[in-house]
Parts: sequence; structure tokens; C-alpha cells
Amino acid sequence: MATEPHGTVETTEAPKHESSGLPQLQFEHWGGQIVWLLLIFAVLFAVLSKVLLPRVSSAIEERGAKIAGDIADARRLKDEAEVQARAAAAEVAEARAKAQKTAADAKAKASAEAAERQAKEEAALAEKLAAAEARIQASRDVAMGHVRTVASETAGAIVEKLTGKAASAAELKASLA
Repeated sequence: MATEPHGTVETTEAPKHESSGLPQLQFEHWGGQIVWLLLIFAVLFAVLSKVLLPRVSSAIEERGAKIAGDIADARRLKDEAEVQARAAAAEVAEARAKAQKTAADAKAKASAEAAERQAKEEAALAEKLAAAEARIQASRDVAMGHVRTVASETAGAIVEKLTGKAASAAELKASLA
């Protein structure tokens, strides 16, 4: 131990504290700990309520507004798409009706033209048939005229061979009638 000039004794030993466990659980330290707890809580509460929470709530509100706007835009676009789809369906139905009408008109026109051509062909064939029948009738009349002559000659030849005498024209005409 060294003595100082003023009479105080200097010790190299550290002051001794009574240590009986954790200081948080010792009642003599609770007062200061509660003060620090309240001070830190107040600072954190002030920082959170004045700085951080308004930023978070404004971000949430902005995001909600953006989502609501996007939903409104999507509904508007959906309604426009439905209107356009209905218009397109109406145009398709109208085009289909026009196509069916055009096809029906073309079919009717083709049928009319075919009927007209058929009528012309039938008329031409009827003319040809009438002319052919007239030629046949004339040929038949001519042939029948020849048949009478041939029959008269044949009958005259048969009578002459059988009887030995020639038959008269009046007798041959009477036998053929």
C-alpha cells in the first residue's frame, strides 16, 4: 500500500459489489430500468406513429386505389369486349344471312336458266320429233303405196300362174280393198 502525500491510502483492489444474480431481478435497479423502458417505448412509439406507420398506410391506400382502378379498367375493358363480341356475332349472322340469300338467289337463277334451256331443248327435240314423225309418215305412205302396187303385181302373178289367165286391174283392186 502506498500512501499519498495528503494522507489517503490508495488501493489497487477494485471495489467490491455484492453480486447475487441478474441485475434485472434486483429491486434496487428496477426504478432505472422502468424509466429507460418508458423512454425507449415513447421514442419508438413516436417514431412508428409519426414516420413509419403513415408511410405504410399511404402505401396501402395507394395500392388499394391502384387495384380498384385496375379492377374498374378491367371491368370496362370486359364490357367493351362483350359489346364488340356481340357486334361481331351480329355481323357474322348478317353475313351468313346474306350468303344464304345469295346462294338461294344463285340456285334459283341457275334453276330458272336450266329450266329455260331444258324447255328450249325440249322444244327443239319436239320439232325434230315432229319432223321425224312426218318423214316416217311420208315414208310409210310412200311404202304403203308401193306395197299396194307390189301386192297387186304379186296377186296378178299368182292368179296368172294358178289360172293361166291374167287378172284385170279392177279385179285386183277389188281383192286388195
